[in-house]
Amino acid sequence: MSPFNADKGLDMAGLTPHLALLEDPSQSLRFEEVSSPEFADRFKSTGGQSPNFGFSESAWWVKFTLHNTTAEELAVTLRQDYPLIDHLTLWEPLADGSWKRHATGDRLSFYSRDVEHRDYLFPLKLPANASYTYYMRFSSDGSMNIGLSLYAPDALLEHIGKEQLAYGAYYGGFLVLVIYNFFMFIAVRDRTFAHYLLYVTSYGLYMAVHNGLTFQFLWPNFPWFANHSLLILLILSLLGALQFARSILVTQQIAPRTDFAARVLEWLMLISLACTPFFTYHTMIVPISLLTFVIAAQLLLMGVLALMAGSRPARYYMTAWTALLIGVLAYMLKTFGLLPHNVLTQNGFQIGSLTEMVLLSLALSSRVNELQRKTYTDALTGLFNRRHFDDKFATEFHRAQQSKQPLTLLVIDIDCFKQFNDTYGHNVGDHALKEVARILAKGVRKPNCPCRYGGEEFAVILPNTDHEAAMSLANRLRVKVAEETESGYKLSISVGVASMNHDEFDCPNKLFERADYALYTAKQQGRNRVVDYRSCAPRRESDTSKEGLVGAES
Repeated sequence: MSPFNADKGLDMAGLTPHLALLEDPSQSLRFEEVSSPEFADRFKSTGGQSPNFGFSESAWWVKFTLHNTTAEELAVTLRQDYPLIDHLTLWEPLADGSWKRHATGDRLSFYSRDVEHRDYLFPLKLPANASYTYYMRFSSDGSMNIGLSLYAPDALLEHIGKEQLAYGAYYGGFLVLVIYNFFMFIAVRDRTFAHYLLYVTSYGLYMAVHNGLTFQFLWPNFPWFANHSLLILLILSLLGALQFARSILVTQQIAPRTDFAARVLEWLMLISLACTPFFTYHTMIVPISLLTFVIAAQLLLMGVLALMAGSRPARYYMTAWTALLIGVLAYMLKTFGLLPHNVLTQNGFQIGSLTEMVLLSLALSSRVNELQRKTYTDALTGLFNRRHFDDKFATEFHRAQQSKQPLTLLVIDIDCFKQFNDTYGHNVGDHALKEVARILAKGVRKPNCPCRYGGEEFAVILPNTDHEAAMSLANRLRVKVAEETESGYKLSISVGVASMNHDEFDCPNKLFERADYALYTAKQQGRNRVVDYRSCAPRRESDTSKEGLVGAES
């Protein structure tokens, strides 16, 4: 083990290459024994490898030597950058040959620390031209990560300032996401947002525990809860992730067996949550960590199945969860000692979740669009429904008025449909409606908008379309319906056409009434035809009533 040479040029340096380690499986060794010459040969150099031992029941002793190469005293700060250590003790040698003991850890009050910071900071004084050997003892029910580094005071302040800025941006992003989705939940009332709120809130707090921030700012005098909150929030975040995935991907419909497996995992997490107060952290963390791997695989499988089923939100979901799961995997492998403890593995959760937050917000936006499409879509035919027609028609009417562009409306009715239903039954009638809707959707291109107005009646909004073009389209649709249903349902349609130019109509209802009256006229003239309202006889006031039309529509 080589000493670390400190001088005035010190900024920040990792001490891993200069550490020697001694494992104490029984956790029974005392400092007087470990620091004696008899134990000197039992310490082994790290060989430059990261001292990360996963879940270890042993206590680990660390020895290192700091050499001040200058002719004056140096002030330095020793930092342990992994805050989730239960018991951490430093023995600092003093000039008179005695030892100063620094005892801390997250099983003690936060205020047991030399410096009130989320990590463990130990200010040290290195006498001029002197070498001192320091001893540390680590023990923890959780993962054993030893990450020691040495800072000059000014460099430490600068480094902590940058860290605080990064954490502020990171957790600020979580807070914005929570607030935004809370208001979205209030507006939309969709449980997917509630599940996501559970996930993002518990996960954000879990990461704050993981980074030592909750112990510093929220419960510094409650070390028991500080330790168990890590388990509680991890369980809640996994539970929220499962519920969110099931909800946004609609796995109960597209993959019932996989959805059942997810429900089983949810129950296991609830059982784990109930057990947490009654078992030690060490007893609970290993099975929960293994469950994390299983749930990660389950979330990925659900996303793949939803993607194969053509789910739009699944595209964003898969990208988001892939980014997060890579971060989770890196961190878990580090926890079990299979990857080194470094900036990337220690912050794998944060790096993955930064990407996940953005992409899952897009998935939720896709969910909102999907809900909106359902709100404006007719469930039977797949065309836009009456609600969308009313909104769209009013918008296009006012746009046509302002831009002085033409607007034409087609009102379409299936001929003798009541008789068709009475003859073949409503089930066949539904199939006939879907067939006509398919022909309309196929024959009408954007920005033109076909809608199911109600019953067997349809409407097509034709923005920026003049009378001649509208009549041509209406006749094509009429012919297509007759031709494409000739071998099956033998349907025909009647079409009423009304066009506006400039200030001819003062409201959308007036234009609709004209098209509707033209449809009435087409039926009166024998059906299976297209009629323009301008060719109709002058309307009587009694003709404006929709009720007067119902009896003649069939």
